[in-house]
Amino acid sequence: MGESDGELMKKRNTVIQISLSVITIALVTVGTMVLRIPNPMGGYFNLGDVMIFVCALTFGPVIGGFAGGLGSAIADIIGFPLFAIPTLIIKGFEGFLAGLITNQKTAFRDVLAIAIAGSEMITGYFLVELYLLQWGLGGALAEVPGNIAQIVIGGLLGIPIAFVLRRRLPEILK
Repeated sequence: MGESDGELMKKRNTVIQISLSVITIALVTVGTMVLRIPNPMGGYFNLGDVMIFVCALTFGPVIGGFAGGLGSAIADIIGFPLFAIPTLIIKGFEGFLAGLITNQKTAFRDVLAIAIAGSEMITGYFLVELYLLQWGLGGALAEVPGNIAQIVIGGLLGIPIAFVLRRRLPEILK
């Protein structure tokens, strides 16, 4: 007895989702590692948020969350292992939030998604640096401008890329 069309379609969709997850995790890892500008506190500015936002705005909260969390954590394991676990949580939630908020896929929702998800990332790292790493208020605040710049650049580049991808990708990939 063969599989029904519904079962085959479900398997096909599962394969597509797994493939997209793996590819987007790799894209975020590479985006995070390709350009690293260190800051005095030990962190670094990177383009990983561009890829997180592209993935989340294009493919939604689940893929955005996996790509943001795992992709960024892998990059941190390679370069800044102290941040790997907080990054997994903070960037994973960032990607999930951005994908969840932009569900209507309008320019307004994209900007709102970046603002809210970006605020979560900035706040998350601030709290980790203040309480977990005990850098003190000055040390944690010193990281905020770089994180804001990372979100702004992530949004300025990520929104138009996601817009183009959403228009050009086949429906099965969205």
